[in-house]
Amino acid sequence: AMDHLIMEGKVRFVGVSNFSAEQLRLAQGHFRNQIVSNQVLYNLIDRHIESEVMPYCEANNITVIAYSPFGQNLDSLKESFNGELGRIALEVGKTEAQVALNWCIAKEKVIVIPKSNSIERTTENCNSSGWRLNTDQLKRLDSLGNRRDRIPSWGNF
Repeated sequence: AMDHLIMEGKVRFVGVSNFSAEQLRLAQGHFRNQIVSNQVLYNLIDRHIESEVMPYCEANNITVIAYSPFGQNLDSLKESFNGELGRIALEVGKTEAQVALNWCIAKEKVIVIPKSNSIERTTENCNSSGWRLNTDQLKRLDSLGNRRDRIPSWGNF
């Protein structure tokens, strides 16, 4: 049905949400057109997609659309990192939210869709791009996040 919609010009691209690598393989086998995105939970704490989903997406030119890039909320994310997020934010002259978002988009083929409830927060979120955390800062965040991996609530993929 999705291929038919593309051929008719009603949609340009097909994307999926919360697909495992295996589900992506199976779905792609049924499409003539390429799946271009997979919208999944991904942030500094919830990193379960790094083992299979992200490598599959990178290898198959599928963009990862990271939802909930602050986890449950920014305050819980800050607490989980014992001040490291704040230290890095001071180093780069950005907010902790901008650091968390920049960490996500530093990954190949990853974009973020953070929730925003104000123009100010939207502007802050937009300012998470156009610069990069350095290698040391990325490693510091990666090492802290690796201790907090968890099984995704939507299944064992």
